[in-house]
Amino acid sequence: MSLTSQQLFPAKLEKFLWTWQGYRIQYTVMGEGKPLVLVHGFGASIGHWRKNIPVLADAGYQVFAIDLLGFGGSEKAPIDYTIEVWVELLKDFWTAHIQQPAIFIGNSIGALISLIVLAEHPEIAAGGVLINSAGGLSHRPHELNPPLRIVMAAFNRVVRSPITGKLIFNRIRQKSQIRRTLYQVYRDRAAVTDELVDLLYTPACEPGAQQVFASILSAPPGPSPQELLPKVERPLLIIWGADDPWTPITGAKIYEEAQKNGKPIKIIPIPNAGHCPHDEVPEVVNNQIVDWLAQR
Repeated sequence: MSLTSQQLFPAKLEKFLWTWQGYRIQYTVMGEGKPLVLVHGFGASIGHWRKNIPVLADAGYQVFAIDLLGFGGSEKAPIDYTIEVWVELLKDFWTAHIQQPAIFIGNSIGALISLIVLAEHPEIAAGGVLINSAGGLSHRPHELNPPLRIVMAAFNRVVRSPITGKLIFNRIRQKSQIRRTLYQVYRDRAAVTDELVDLLYTPACEPGAQQVFASILSAPPGPSPQELLPKVERPLLIIWGADDPWTPITGAKIYEEAQKNGKPIKIIPIPNAGHCPHDEVPEVVNNQIVDWLAQR
């Protein structure tokens, strides 16, 4: 029997549902103390933080984690997805459930979303932890050479097509393909477990998942970290798996420059880890986060 996304959580992570703009949003909360908000990356969910939530809660924090609209146990809404949709979701979630400045902790796209929250809504944020932060939801045209721009434009049309898009998505969401992709972005293949594959596979089988995938792949990239950083005054912890092939550690250079210019930023490279070090080497990442939080 296949698992539903509701069954993928460890028993100790209690699940809650909240309605946002008429859509179902799933979240979890554990612990007591200053609030932390965990924001997952593309295709992931609350379960991707399963090795972090209990540790951070035990360290004396109230830890919230949310399935972004379109992912995990949240509704696969038939909308045009943008970074701004998720920023608005987080802002409204904070208003409904937290109501005191929180530390936003994100991985990949979740890190970029967290950075936007810090830049655009500083009143709800006490700081941020960015783990292998993405530079955008998609590539900006100027980041691609002209032939690749044409290829990407054609790919976007194919992905959005009701016929060819479904064929591509059905191939991409196969467990064997998910495992191959994870092998590319995790340095330690032993960390790519059946549990992890199921965390990504199960929500991708829910109605509407293919349309969400197509919308996100063809969405605008959103603001860049370079645009956002000058607006950020809250302290930042930048954690970067040093062997990430998707968002290479060279992406941390803009944070190093900001640090030199006086921004309150700490940068921690994590050796022998890829795109998701919080899941691949959780004991290392958890210790770095807890140590940094203790100084706030």
